[in-house]
Amino acid sequence: MTDLLDTARALDDADPLAAHLDAFAEAPGVSAYLDGNSLGRPLKVIPEKLAAFVRDDWGTRLIRSWDEQWMALPLELGDRIGRIALGAAPGQTVVADSTSVLIYKLMRAAAAADAARTELVIEAGNFPTDRFLAEGVAAETGMTLRWLEPDPVHGVRPADVAAVVSERTALVSLSHVDYRSGALADMPAITAVAHQAGALMMWDLCHSVGVIPMQLDAWGVDMAVGCTYKYLNGGPGSPAFAYLRREHQGVLQQPIQGWWSAADIFAMGPEYVPVGDIRQLLSGTPPVTSMLAMQGMLDLIEESTIELVRAKSRSLTDLAVRAHDETLAPLGVRLLSPRDAESRGGHVTIGHPDFRAVTQRLWADGIIPDFRFPDGIRLGLSPLSTSHVETVTGVLAVRDALRG
Repeated sequence: MTDLLDTARALDDADPLAAHLDAFAEAPGVSAYLDGNSLGRPLKVIPEKLAAFVRDDWGTRLIRSWDEQWMALPLELGDRIGRIALGAAPGQTVVADSTSVLIYKLMRAAAAADAARTELVIEAGNFPTDRFLAEGVAAETGMTLRWLEPDPVHGVRPADVAAVVSERTALVSLSHVDYRSGALADMPAITAVAHQAGALMMWDLCHSVGVIPMQLDAWGVDMAVGCTYKYLNGGPGSPAFAYLRREHQGVLQQPIQGWWSAADIFAMGPEYVPVGDIRQLLSGTPPVTSMLAMQGMLDLIEESTIELVRAKSRSLTDLAVRAHDETLAPLGVRLLSPRDAESRGGHVTIGHPDFRAVTQRLWADGIIPDFRFPDGIRLGLSPLSTSHVETVTGVLAVRDALRG
């Protein structure tokens, strides 16, 4: 539709972040990349940064780089993510293992914090890793799982949590942005509900960090985990980060007692004595190479400000919803995300029985959205690497594939 494309061009012309589109590596044959909520695009500078790392930091400085920079990197990079994207003061965020390992560490620590609290609360439709880990922790500790079953489009709301927490609740574990619908949870209100029951609150930030402003300190969040390969563009398998509120450090005990969380890393003593600060969440040697790529994206977010990134995210997803209404709804496509941008994260989900086959056709044609079982397509619109024209191009391609 010419009107939609004209609107998209006008929005791109007025976009204060448009210059950053050129910072990302080109993908020959791809005309619309709408999966930045699963794997962010690489920056153009990454090949040279990796080459310089191999040539200089590793190749020339060799093991000396541990003392010169690498030992401090998990904490320094964690502090930077905390400042730029989380609203977290220094000393509360660390980059370490995978998302799964960090969720396990924190969930297991929370489960052991108070023997009188015997229940874990989690959403029945949460990402599989979160649910599977909760089931495993419950099996290990003999705790009871309480499952939330909220509205599938609008996600978990404070009243849903209030209905299940009690004096038996040890931990409430939820996703800030629903990986299916994109629904944005009310983090401060839900955290307050958990605290009113005396429970700890943990947030999965995988689909919100780098695109949604937040204030973990001010909102009283106890713990959080997020990945770095989506909106932080750290590359496939880049390590996750964990936030642990200062008051819990040295009090909650994580279960994987590795040498990097020992009070004196190089003492090589006969028994484990844990450190009392955020380093307690580390276990083994950190993946230094995998921490490189995200640093360039953090530069872009800091330069742009997370507030402007969020503003463009709202603009992109609003346009995607409008394009759905005008071009896809008449073909029987359902909107599976909230209409209100304030209640929505960085992706829009649409549904149709033919979308599995449609996605295969789109990928073959260089249009890359994300299929989610059973019949959903997620339009993942990473603000710094996605234009409005690209968004409309992708929706129109969905229309054409359905017609075909």
